[in-house]
Amino acid sequence: MSIPSLLAILGQEDYLVSLQARQHEILADEPEELGGKDLGLTPYELVLASLGACTSITMKMYAQRKGWQLDDVDVQLTLTTEKNQTPVIARSIHIKGAITAQQHERLLQIANACPVHQLLANPIQIETTLVK
Repeated sequence: MSIPSLLAILGQEDYLVSLQARQHEILADEPEELGGKDLGLTPYELVLASLGACTSITMKMYAQRKGWQLDDVDVQLTLTTEKNQTPVIARSIHIKGAITAQQHERLLQIANACPVHQLLANPIQIETTLVK
């Protein structure tokens, strides 16, 4: 498996972060009410974006391999964080296509097996170094 790598660069502009991976760049920022300029997704939105993208891509890849007619996959995600409680991501997946009940059930299993879901659902270790 390839190891993803990303560079996050925060320059002189408060809270505006350039996120660079391979030849791509996206921006992260905070909303105006939190001191940002709302020029990009918030860090929490980026986490949800990762899960939404991985869910829909994984389901589409699986359906294509099986020859199933899965036309559209829309994933709505909401993150709820309450003090002293485990955060909850609610994920609602809407599909369009000629999908049988059995295929529908299998696609739900596939959604829960997408790599980002697995990453978020299991303990993860983050090793940090601060370089001057």
